[in-house]
Amino acid sequence: MAKTCKSQEEIANDAIKNALKALRKRHLLEEAAHRPAFEALSRPIASQGSEWKEKAESLQLELQQCYKAQSRLSEQLVVEVAESRALKASVQVKETAIAEMQKELTEVREERSQLKLDLEQKIKALELVMSENSELKAQLEQMTTKANKAEAENKMLIDRWMLEKMKDAERLNEANALYEDMVQRLKASGLEQLARQQVDGIVRRSEEGAEFFLESNIPSTCKYRLNAHEGGCAAILFEYNSSRLITGGQDRSVKVWDTNTGTVSSNLHGCLGSVLDLCITHDNRSVIAASSSNNLYVWDLNSGRVRHTLTGHTEKVCAVDVSKVSSRHVVSAAYDRTIKVWDLMKGYCTNTIIFHSNCNALSFSMDGQTIFSGHVDGNLRLWDIQTGKLLSEVAAHSLAVTSISLSRNGNVVLTSGRDNLHNLFDVRSLEVCGTLRASGNRVASNWSRSCISPDDNHVAAGSADGSVYIWSISKGDIVSTLKEHSSSVLCCKWSGMGKPLASADKNGTVCVWT
Repeated sequence: MAKTCKSQEEIANDAIKNALKALRKRHLLEEAAHRPAFEALSRPIASQGSEWKEKAESLQLELQQCYKAQSRLSEQLVVEVAESRALKASVQVKETAIAEMQKELTEVREERSQLKLDLEQKIKALELVMSENSELKAQLEQMTTKANKAEAENKMLIDRWMLEKMKDAERLNEANALYEDMVQRLKASGLEQLARQQVDGIVRRSEEGAEFFLESNIPSTCKYRLNAHEGGCAAILFEYNSSRLITGGQDRSVKVWDTNTGTVSSNLHGCLGSVLDLCITHDNRSVIAASSSNNLYVWDLNSGRVRHTLTGHTEKVCAVDVSKVSSRHVVSAAYDRTIKVWDLMKGYCTNTIIFHSNCNALSFSMDGQTIFSGHVDGNLRLWDIQTGKLLSEVAAHSLAVTSISLSRNGNVVLTSGRDNLHNLFDVRSLEVCGTLRASGNRVASNWSRSCISPDDNHVAAGSADGSVYIWSISKGDIVSTLKEHSSSVLCCKWSGMGKPLASADKNGTVCVWT
């Protein structure tokens, strides 16, 4: 049974194989039959496909080129858009700037119009000023002609006046010689009291307060060492015909001392600043102080009360002197570059002299008509008290003048300076007739005061080393050096009676020498 079935399967497989072979042959036959037609048909299709492929590649290449061109155009478009935006922003900025400039232009045009109006007004004013200037020039020429004429006349009058002064000085010298001869004869006869009376009506007066003197001695001993003031003493003087000493200091006080006992007689109060200089009227009734408070103070010496406070200076008053002829006229100098003349009877200023160089020291002439002034620029100047005009000047020192002292006969003026020299000038010719110096002598300040002895034979001056030097005028040599001070000596003063000599220093100590 099994064999039968197997043979049937083999049979079926064989039949299928045969059928497949038959079909395959048939297919090959049909393929062989149709091949020529198929080849004939496939030839044009193949040739056409290669053409299409070439066209497709060409089109693909053109498409790529188009894409590239489009990319370039896109980039260019982006750049141009950015440039367009930048240009638009720039245009807006420029439009804004143009608007502002137009506004400024409008303002400038308005300002120009205003300036034009102002210029027209100024031109009119200038024309007016020019016309006035022309008139003033004409007036100035007339005034200059008159001034030149007046100056020539004034010069002639000054020459005549100086000639008369020289004649008066010669007469005064003759009178002084006569007086000295008379004094010597009266002393020899033991009549000293008569020597104090009037001799010729010119040299001395016998009225109350008239000055007399004895022969000055050369001091050598410190009789008293007075602690006079706190902070320094810059001004001392003696009463006329008396040994009473008056001192002024930085403690704003003025004191009167009895040099016979070394005690204070009285105090003068009321000064509101440091006392820089002192003077006293020839009748011993009034004391005047120059102060750093810009004022002068006048005391009645008997009552001790302030009679006047002279105001008018605007800086510290550093020098003062009273007329030797009248107790009425006072002259002062301050660091406001002015010299003022005062009337004590009226209590106000009668004349003011303005000068470019500050004045450190002052002195009246013997006749009371001329003022001697020593200045910071080193010059000695002479002024007319009535007119305030400068009469003469001379270069006295290379540095500031610190002191001026007039001799008893009025023929010689002593000046001291910061150049450490002490010069003696002939008042008539303003020529140097003597120069005193010492190796150790150094002037301590701008207001260091020196003095001439009453007999006109000696000069005393303080030094920064605390010494007081005394020179002989006739010999020009130092005859004594006094040492007692412990600080710079600021001032020296001889009593009109010939002795004692007083000196004061920066510590406020006053020494009385005999």
